Amino acid sequence: MRILLVSQMYPGDSEPDYGVFVRGLEQALAARGHTIERAVLTSRGGGKAKYARLAGRAIVAARRFRPDVVYAHFLVPTGLIGGLASRAPLVVTAHGQDVANVGSIPGVRAATTAVVRRASAVIAVSDYLRRELEAKIPAARGRTQVVDSGVDLERFRPSAPPNGPPSFLCLGSLTERKNVVRLARAFERLGEGTLTFAGDGPLRAELEGRKGVRLLGAVPYEQIPALVAVSHVVCQPSLVEPFGQALLEGMACGRSVVGTRVGGPPEFVPPEAGILVDPLDEQAIAAALRSAAELPRPNPAARAAAERHDVNEQACRVEAVLLEAVRGRQGESRPAA
Repeated sequence: MRILLVSQMYPGDSEPDYGVFVRGLEQALAARGHTIERAVLTSRGGGKAKYARLAGRAIVAARRFRPDVVYAHFLVPTGLIGGLASRAPLVVTAHGQDVANVGSIPGVRAATTAVVRRASAVIAVSDYLRRELEAKIPAARGRTQVVDSGVDLERFRPSAPPNGPPSFLCLGSLTERKNVVRLARAFERLGEGTLTFAGDGPLRAELEGRKGVRLLGAVPYEQIPALVAVSHVVCQPSLVEPFGQALLEGMACGRSVVGTRVGGPPEFVPPEAGILVDPLDEQAIAAALRSAAELPRPNPAARAAAERHDVNEQACRVEAVLLEAVRGRQGESRPAA
């Protein structure tokens, strides 16, 4: 297939960690023999004007490339842009914030409904997100499939963790949704070990100066496997996590995890791989940290669970959705007997 990939998040020179999950699926699809043209944004900056630039790139790419199918990541604005840039079938993946925006930002509900109706297929990265989307957008009911972004099992490999007191690692932005302050307070209840935050954000100041807490700031994606390798437990007790990519990557490295019960993690974290908690309960988070640190190091059950989400297998599933969209369009254009 000739696939036009349209995404508002994609790694670039200045922000190599931006939308790495999109690139991972793209590379796996390319390895399966498909030709892919990109119309993407590679930076968080630029304001709303960047979406006009993305639309321009998508239109130019569609005219030059003549895709068999448009594959867009995020419903609005990217799905809207992809659907308008080409008359080819549209497949769009919802990742989380695009669904959360429905009902909270004026106009997004109508735009999302238009995207869903235009799309030949809609994908959600978790069943939790599918339910959220279908509750908000009736047009998506019965038309949304679940395929997560997967994990690169070659990049994220099991390794023996270091000896010593428990070492906890939190990957992600330092924001309210990521629940980092409650995590830090819960860690302080343990009285031992270290808690490392790899990421930056507005709550950094509330984490500085705490005993045993290390703040690395933003870390290049290429360094994440090495960070996981020197940890014992990967933590992501977010207030809500549409999927939970950091947990999956930690599990692929054979690390036990502490995650939230709200969102996608219950769909792929078995009890042998980690502990899921009420993100508002600091005492429960502390108990989960203690229990997760006592699980095997490395944890073969965590790796086994992650292997069921191999990015290559997820790419096969996306490929099937794209092919069905293309064949559906070909069937529509075939003259009646």
